[in-house]
Amino acid sequence: MDDPMPSPYALLFEALWLIPIRHYLYALILIWTVFFYKFVEFHFLGEYFRGRVNLIYNPDSPIYHGVVSRCRTLHSRYVATPWLASPHLQTCFLNFHGLPPVFTYTRKLFRASDGGTIALDWLTNSHVVDGDPHNQKEISKEDTTPIAVVIPGLTSDSSSAYLKHLAYNTAKSGWNVVVSNHRGLGGVSVTSDCFYNAGWTEDVRVVLDHLQHEFPMAPLFAIGTSIGANILVKYLGEEGEKTPLRGAVAICSPWDLLVYLPKIQTKVVRQSSNHRTSRLCPIVCPHLIGLSTAYIFEFVTTLRRSGYSYNSSFNCRHEPQYTRLANWEGIKKSRSIRDFDNHATCHVGKFETVDTFYRKSSSTQYVGNVAVPLLCISALDDPLCTKEAIPWEECRANKNIVLATTNHGGHLAFFEGLTASSLWWVRATNEFLGALSCSRYMHIQKFNLVQIQESGSSGSGKQDETSINQGPYLNIAEDGLVAAANLEENTTRSKEATLVLNQRGPKVKDKRSFNVLCRQTKRSIWLLGYIGMVTGFPLVGMLMNYLFRKKQRPITASKS
Repeated sequence: MDDPMPSPYALLFEALWLIPIRHYLYALILIWTVFFYKFVEFHFLGEYFRGRVNLIYNPDSPIYHGVVSRCRTLHSRYVATPWLASPHLQTCFLNFHGLPPVFTYTRKLFRASDGGTIALDWLTNSHVVDGDPHNQKEISKEDTTPIAVVIPGLTSDSSSAYLKHLAYNTAKSGWNVVVSNHRGLGGVSVTSDCFYNAGWTEDVRVVLDHLQHEFPMAPLFAIGTSIGANILVKYLGEEGEKTPLRGAVAICSPWDLLVYLPKIQTKVVRQSSNHRTSRLCPIVCPHLIGLSTAYIFEFVTTLRRSGYSYNSSFNCRHEPQYTRLANWEGIKKSRSIRDFDNHATCHVGKFETVDTFYRKSSSTQYVGNVAVPLLCISALDDPLCTKEAIPWEECRANKNIVLATTNHGGHLAFFEGLTASSLWWVRATNEFLGALSCSRYMHIQKFNLVQIQESGSSGSGKQDETSINQGPYLNIAEDGLVAAANLEENTTRSKEATLVLNQRGPKVKDKRSFNVLCRQTKRSIWLLGYIGMVTGFPLVGMLMNYLFRKKQRPITASKS
């Protein structure tokens, strides 16, 4: 009797059993390698072949030749932490942990003219050096230590890991750092009917004016991150030469919101199956929702840290303001960023359409008007602010801008070292600002002299009255030329005129004044040399007097 036919599955199992186990291990390693390389974009080996920083600048840029060319960090390679060699791993690790330094800010609340409250969190150099959180010295009006003003990302505040890295290392480098938290963030409630958004520059403007008034001798610099970088570049383009900033740095800016937002919101709707997770918390436009479910969870964690909670009733502590100013029911039903902007941001910000809001809030159109030294850093593999939105040609055309791009780095991450204890872009930012602050390429604020003159004349009431506060004043230009500016000032404008003359500090001002004096009268140089020769070398002085008198005798005799 014939044996029954064996099952094909049994034969397949026996055949698979004959394959050595090590071959299965090889196949598993290959599958994991393809997965990490293709989907997680794990690029450990690529760092050693194409990890050099790419610099985009105008060939005639004085900022590159005078400042950036001295920065070794920007002319070397960026090599990511080996176990974080992926933009997604870096971005998630930064927001979930980030290994931030431990310290305590000193908070001061600033009240804007519209009633809004802005939390200014300070970290001074003395605080970092002393290490005593209870012994942080107040900054005096005469302090000349440069101040770095940090503008956070959309849902970030001073407690974010990357901002702690930035604040601590910048203060350790000898600077005073202040993080200007957005309205409603940092544990501060919204106290006015005005909310911020991706293009809101008014808070930056009033905070800088406040700092310039409080610390007139301290040069101001600004660092913007993510949406904060977009806000900073837009502000610089709006202000032009009038900004009090000496220099600025923009990190991972989205640049063009019409390119940036559609890529995110379509993936959020497609990848988010949990309705509670996909709902958007109405504090601001949540443009930082990521490219995968991990980024959504990351964003929700950030919102909870900001004082918001996702639950069945969708509670939000800013509901009263949005109920009065926007469509609250539409906000609760929002399933995409565009829906939220349509029901919330457009109503509060008085925008006609969502596309109008995106177009007016994008900083790309303001790049050409930037008049201060600006370093822009972006990663080409940034999963949020993609390379398609970078204004390459606009940055190249502006002599004040240098664009530094790396092939890898993620969003605001750029971890380096085996322990991932530092961020590469923080080191590059500190080196750039340090080189800029010691150079002659810092921006000098130009005031509207016509408005100052009109303000002074209207305040005094007597235009012909002689006063010690009236002109002429000297305005020393960058190339050493001296121009007279006839200013008639009242007390409210005296500090501004002083800043025009003293933009480079007491030491540089004295040096330039001496040079101007020497140009105006060359005889003073010879006179000083003669006095020094006579007093220092009496014998030489007696010989010079003898020769000088002997030379003058024939002239005197001829006249007689």
